[in-house]
Formats: sequence, structure tokens, C-alpha cells
Amino acid sequence: MFHDLTVAHVRQETPDAVAITFDIPADKEAAFAYTPGQYLTLRANVAGKDIRRSYSIASAPGAGLTVGVKRVDGGAFSGFVQGLKPGDRIAVMPPEGRFTCKGEAEVVLIASGSGITPMMAIAADVLARGGRATLVYGNRNTGSIMFRETLDALKDRYMERFTVVHLLSREDQDVPLLNGRVTGDKVQQLARAGAVDLKGAEAVFLCGPGGMIEDVSSVLEGEGVPKEKIRYELFYTEGAAPRAPKSAEAEAAQAAGVAVEVILDGTRKSFLVEAGDDTVLDAAERNGLELPFSCRGGMCCTCRCKVTEGKGEMAVNYSLEPWELDAGFTLACQTRPVSEKLVLDFDAA
Repeated sequence: MFHDLTVAHVRQETPDAVAITFDIPADKEAAFAYTPGQYLTLRANVAGKDIRRSYSIASAPGAGLTVGVKRVDGGAFSGFVQGLKPGDRIAVMPPEGRFTCKGEAEVVLIASGSGITPMMAIAADVLARGGRATLVYGNRNTGSIMFRETLDALKDRYMERFTVVHLLSREDQDVPLLNGRVTGDKVQQLARAGAVDLKGAEAVFLCGPGGMIEDVSSVLEGEGVPKEKIRYELFYTEGAAPRAPKSAEAEAAQAAGVAVEVILDGTRKSFLVEAGDDTVLDAAERNGLELPFSCRGGMCCTCRCKVTEGKGEMAVNYSLEPWELDAGFTLACQTRPVSEKLVLDFDAA
């Protein structure tokens, strides 16, 4: 599941953000092949704790595998990762994620802060295929713009097909419209001013804080952008909805003990979910079984699996779409069994 990779290069992007490039050995190239927009999960022991975090890939296919990492206030892992040096080794999970292009040639990318990371790979790929991309990118000030030099280079190379709109919330620009945060209202104003072509976009990608994504998505739909054309990547939210308490049905099932069987990499393993376990993932860890996961918050979808027998409920869900729920998929980090037995298939497509 995890592979030890060597850090090839570390580049300081802003005072609080770095770009880390990994060396991929020939025998691991197939495992780390990716689609622009996907992410890597990094894992390390920090201060005696096994921690893992997901970071989007910022490089286009064919370039060095690179992720962008912004320091988080009080974040033990981001500080650790920013301290990595060329030659250091760290455990990395192969690329995952569905925040990707499906061959679209006309795209609008809307990002805030470190949400730019997957947009770098998506924009570079679309432009290399002969398409057009418009990026709306929000930051506090010029000094906090991640990948600024790379963006400028892409603009110079694809001058007629790549438009970048910088919004700054703490630095005045000559054009008043470009001052402020990324909001639905701001995107609407940019569209009506002709800076962003929402109607001509084959897909609109959003990456940033949960509140921004919710606000902009609502306005996009109001502007006539079909819901299926709006894609977003979410690893954290402000004011996130509280986790639902266990239902009486889940409490009763776990008090009696639920036999859980998981199918992972073609192997079947079993364990019990008992009273005191919050989720299937917690019970698996208590039993010494390692299941795929990253964020633990129902956002990244790394622990996505399919219920093939039994029934469970989720405490929260930010990533599974309605069709996935209808097809029986769930998130192990949020699932609480409500039946005597539960079978989860992590190998299901």
C-alpha cells in the first residue's frame, strides 16, 4: 500500500509553502502513474504518532512527481513535511482521487490558497492537449501566491489559451473587481464582466475551503452551469457539519458484537466491531488490521468501499456522490454497522 520514496527536490514557493518532488524508481513508475487532479497520501511517525495526510499532485504527467504543502498553524504533519530535505525518505501511497478531467478542452479552475495544487496539474494537462483554461485564484497578497513562477511560465507559453485572474484579499490591486476573497458573488461578477466564460466551460473545478466551495457551487448552478459539470476537491471544511451520533440500532448491534469481513487486495480478513468502537476503521485498528485511509473526516474518499452484505450508517459524508450511495458504497472511516454481519469490499470499482 505505502512505498518508501526518496525526496529529490524541495522548492520554497512562499514563506509558508513548499513544493516537494519525489524520485520514482523504474520499478514503481506504474504504481505512481496518475491522472492530473489526483493526490498522494504521505505517512510518517511524528512525535510518536502515526500520521498521514493527503496532498494534491501539482505536476503534469511526464514531469517530476510533485506535491505542494502549505504550513498549517499547529499542524504537526505539515511542519514535519516542510522540514524534509533531498535524500530523505518518506512513505507514500500511490495516487488516488477522482477530481480529474475527463478529456474536457475548455475548463474553468477556481482555487483559494493551497487549493491551487491540483489545478496546476489539470491546467498544464489541458493546455498541453490544445485546450483552454481560465484560472481564478484567491490569496491574501502577492507574496502568498503558490506556484507563481510556474503560472507565469504557463501564461507565457500558452498566452492565447490560458487566462489567470488573481484575487487578493489583503493587497489592493488597480482593478477593484480583483480585490477580495473568492466568493460566489465575485465569480458571478467576473463572469458578467467577461473575464470568465462559465457558459462555454465543459467543466468547472473548485478547490479550497468548504465554505467557498459551497458558496461558489450555488452561484454556478444559478448561472446555469449544470451540476454534473461542477467538480470539487475537499480535504477540510470550516464550520463542518457535526458528526451524527450513533443510532440506537448501531448501538445495539455493536453491543452484541458485529462480525466484519473486509476484502482488500484480494485477501479476506475478519474482525469484530464492539461497543466502544466508533467506526469500522477504529475497530480494524484496534484489531491490528490496516485499512486504507487518509483524512478520517469523510472527505478524501481513500477509504471508499462497497457493502456487499449487511448494513451500515455513516456519521458524515462529504465525498460520496448519490449514485455511489445508491450502489452501496460507504466510507470505512465513517461507517457504523447496524447488522449482525457486515462485508466491505475495498477492491470494488
